[in-house]
Amino acid sequence: MDTRRKIVSLEAAAGISEELHARGGKLTIVAGYFDVLTADHVRRIRALANGQPLMAAVLDPPRPILAAQARAELAAALSVIDYVVRVPESGLDRALEKIRPDEVVREETADHARSTALMEHVHRRQRT
Repeated sequence: MDTRRKIVSLEAAAGISEELHARGGKLTIVAGYFDVLTADHVRRIRALANGQPLMAAVLDPPRPILAAQARAELAAALSVIDYVVRVPESGLDRALEKIRPDEVVREETADHARSTALMEHVHRRQRT
């Protein structure tokens, strides 16, 4: 399966949510940078999965390592994530109003800490 098919527009994400709610289902959104994915990041996302559909809202970090499309594709490659929507950080509140998820998990701060730790690790390794 081409996991890039999981990447949907904001309008499609809203439709998915509406359809799930019409069938009595629930939708959880995990909002974050997904720049880059580490094992810790994947463990955290797996812990969020509760048998309900999980959508990743890929936001733009202050200084991204990867392009937005690459980050969306990484998130889509995780089997636990059912849908991915790219959202500019300034538009997250608007996106959430359109999608109307049952739960939102904000991971931006943790994502930033993971990326910073990874970069520091790489810099330390380069000095030795």
